[in-house]
This record gives sequence, C-alpha cells and structure tokens, in this order.
Amino acid sequence: MSNTLLNDSSEILMSNAIFQFGEMRPEYQIPVLNERAVRAAAGILFFLALISFMNAWLTGNFQPTRVFVVGFLIEFSIRIFVNPRLAPIMILGQAMVRQQQPEWSGAPQKRFAWTIGFVLAATMLYLVVLNHVVGPINLIVCATCLALLFFETAFGICVGCKVYNWFNKEKAQLCPGGVCELPTAQASATSLAQMAVVIAFAVAVSATAQWVYSTAPQRTAGLGAPLAVRPAAPLDPAEAERCKVPDFAKAIGHEEKWKLHNNCK
Repeated sequence: MSNTLLNDSSEILMSNAIFQFGEMRPEYQIPVLNERAVRAAAGILFFLALISFMNAWLTGNFQPTRVFVVGFLIEFSIRIFVNPRLAPIMILGQAMVRQQQPEWSGAPQKRFAWTIGFVLAATMLYLVVLNHVVGPINLIVCATCLALLFFETAFGICVGCKVYNWFNKEKAQLCPGGVCELPTAQASATSLAQMAVVIAFAVAVSATAQWVYSTAPQRTAGLGAPLAVRPAAPLDPAEAERCKVPDFAKAIGHEEKWKLHNNCK
C-alpha cells in the first residue's frame, strides 16, 4: 500500500515538473505525449501559417508572416527546452480535445521532429524578421513548414519522426496509428478501382476548371466600362535599379510576384 502511494506521488510530481519532455506513465517504458493534442496544436499552427503565407504571397504583406514566425519560435522553444504542457498552442490543442480519449505516442521522436521545426523557425527569423529577405529560400522554408504541419494534422503523419529513425539506433516507438508496430504486409492497400475513381475525379475537376475560366466575364470598372490602363509614372534611376527583376525570379516565372513582394510596379 505504501509503495503504491509512493509511486503515485512520484508520478504526480513528475507530471507537474516544469522542465520535462513528455509524461511517464506506468504502462509505457518511454515518455509519451497525447497525440490528439499534438495534432490539434499542429492544426492551429497550420491555420495561422496559411493565413500569414497567403497574405505575403497574394498581397506582398509580410507583416503577418513576421509576427507568426516569432510566435512559432517561442512556441517551439517552450516545447523543446521547457515543457510541452506549458507551450501556449499545445495548451489550446489540449483544451480542444479534452473530452477525447488520449492516444499516447512516443515523445523522443516528437522532440526530434519539433527540433526540425525550431531550426526552420530560427531560419525564418533571420531571413524574414531581421533581414527582410524576399526570395526563393524563405519561400521554400515556408512551404516546408506548411507541408509538415499539414501532414501532421490531416493524416497523423509525423515526417520528422520518420527522419528520426535515420539517425538513431533505437527506433521510434508508439507511433501514431501503430505504424511502428504494424508490419508492411498488413497495411491497407489501395485498389485499382479506387485509383481509377481518383483519376476520374481529377479529370472532371480539371475539365470544370477549364470551362469556368473560359466562360468567366471580363472585369469591368464603374458602369460596365472596361478597366482603364493608367500610364506608368516615371521612375528615378535608383528606383528602377532597385526594381530590376533578378534572373532567378524570371527563370521560375516569379517575375510579377517578385515585383509585388518588393513593392515594385
């Protein structure tokens, strides 16, 4: 009886520790995290990241992106170096799934995956927040972050956790969906009929898109008058040199977006 109380007390103290990564539960030999809360937090971050990314891509407004990068870096710094239970977005994710049965997954591989996110956030802090860099590098970093968050929240696939196995002799345990323990032969396969349905759907959507764009009405201004083309204001030589589109932007068909992102006309 006394041993049981002692064990319970030690578990409570450990779960309430400030500097701790994962929870130690009696049924598992490694620290674990609630996968449902992790996916919920990834979904919140993906939503915020997508808004800031689209603001930068479509309107050339990088301010939301800069704010998001700072918040993202703070979030992952707390997760990795302090305690995931004290990270703000993780707290919100846990609150959203508080009435769901926890699904425990291994914490070591999550820490490795979140370290990748931390490195990406630190890179974006240097490029976008501190140096206001606009170019393909930060675009690739942003797209990578969005892809990792999307796979995590939509499919429960932790890409960083898979990379974890490449660098660690002790392979990941307690993966979401039992992936680590499930033999490849028992994985659900996609039939040819199902693939045919997907292909037919893609063809139908593509044909619909072509019809919609071909029948779209022309944009007008005022009472049906065509949009007037304003004469371009003369630029001084310094501004013209600043707005000279670099070769890499032309090579990837990014000329107009480059002008938008650099406030050039």
